[in-house]
Amino acid sequence: MKGYELMMKKMMVSLVFLCLASCLLCACGRETPLLTVDDYKLDAETGSTSRGVKVGDSAEAFKDAYREYMIFYAVSDSATENPQADYQFLPVDEIPFDTVSTMILPAFFVDGLAIDTDQFCEDNEIEKADLISYLTGEAYLTNHRVVYRYLLFTWENGVITDIRSESMDYNEDASYYEAN
Repeated sequence: MKGYELMMKKMMVSLVFLCLASCLLCACGRETPLLTVDDYKLDAETGSTSRGVKVGDSAEAFKDAYREYMIFYAVSDSATENPQADYQFLPVDEIPFDTVSTMILPAFFVDGLAIDTDQFCEDNEIEKADLISYLTGEAYLTNHRVVYRYLLFTWENGVITDIRSESMDYNEDASYYEAN
């Protein structure tokens, strides 16, 4: 079962990356701020994000905290149980918060810093479709630490019902998986 879970998590990373790449292609020059490593930490006592969002919060609290960031959204009756859910980029004002859904705020971190995938691809002269292969290649991982982080918000009836902060450290053979 553990092998299946790892495969599903890897597939989710790839699926989210494809959504991220298509979103960036459609952003039309609008600059999106990057989250920091601290933005992906949850407070152990309150369960809240670094921006004060917690289980039980409404759409307004979420919008106030994350309006400027790229959000991937999936609707599913079993959204939290289906890592292959069809995630798509939606501006925060277009998200139907009253449905059973999950939202992901993803980022790749290289040597502890979030990367702007457009700029990274341009700087390294690679296509966006090749980004994961590049970041997870042995030659790159020999000289850099690459971690994929994301905040996962589960919604039901307009309220956050679960928040998870998860990461995958590609220097640990991409088989290392850490959930907070």
